[in-house]
This record gives sequence, structure tokens and C-alpha cells, in this order.
Amino acid sequence: MDTLAVDLATGGGPWDAVGVLSAAAAVSSGLVAGIFFAFSVFVMRALGAVPPESGVAAMRSINRVIITPLFIAVFLGAGALGVALAVLGPWPHAVAAALYVVGVFGVTGARNVPWNNELDALTPGTAEAAAYWAGYLRRWTAWNHVRTVASTGATVLYVIT
Repeated sequence: MDTLAVDLATGGGPWDAVGVLSAAAAVSSGLVAGIFFAFSVFVMRALGAVPPESGVAAMRSINRVIITPLFIAVFLGAGALGVALAVLGPWPHAVAAALYVVGVFGVTGARNVPWNNELDALTPGTAEAAAYWAGYLRRWTAWNHVRTVASTGATVLYVIT
């Protein structure tokens, strides 16, 4: 019997259930971290460098098109895998799950999504949208940094344990 079959059958090695779930959690949380990293490092800066009406319109469009089955599966899947690993895996997986659930789900739900909804309610090109945009850029990006660190930290913990 080959090593993979033995590992799957006996529950030992990197291919046991915890190992497979850890790999999936690392990949999914890593993908989410990469998305957040891109927004923190250059997307929001680029949107802030164009006229407010263009930045508002582009961000509203991003907020609409990002909601795809694949993105939602990866975003929610990382959290679900983390919760499963918090129960099944070693203690660093519980820390990783907490980082992801609080630092990604919590921050997204409490900060970024409400601000996205407020932005979506505004009409690009109006004085109200332009006034909101400057504060939105600062707040949204600052809290996105938190999401970037949390999802990256979760990824690291899944990889090293």
C-alpha cells in the first residue's frame, strides 16, 4: 500500500483528516489574505488617486461584483474549516480560527460591509458622495489592514502546525 493510502487509512501523516483540513484552511485563508493585501497595498490607493466620483463608482462596482459563489465559498469556507480545526486540531488551529472569525468575519460584518452599504446608497458625482469618500477611504482601509493581518496570521498558523 502506498504512503498516501496508509496515511488516509490510519489517520497518520500529513494526509489524515486534520492535515487535509489544515491544507484547505491554509489555502482558503491565504487566498482571502491575498485579496485583502491587494486592497490594502494598492487598490484603495489607486481608487483614492482618481476623482471622487470615479473612486466611488469603482468601489461600488467592486462591492457588487465580488459577491460570487467562488468568492463566498472561499471566504466562508476558510471560517468553517477553521472552526472544524479548532475542535479537531492542535491548539494553534483554535488560535487561527479565532483570528479568522474575529479578525475577518467580525471586522467585515461590523465595519467594512456597513460602510460599503452606506457608499452604495450614495450617488457618485454628488457633493455628499465626495464628502463621504475621503473618510470612507481612511476608515475602510484601516480596518482592511486588520483583516489582512488576521487572515495572514491564520494562514501562517495553519502552515506551521
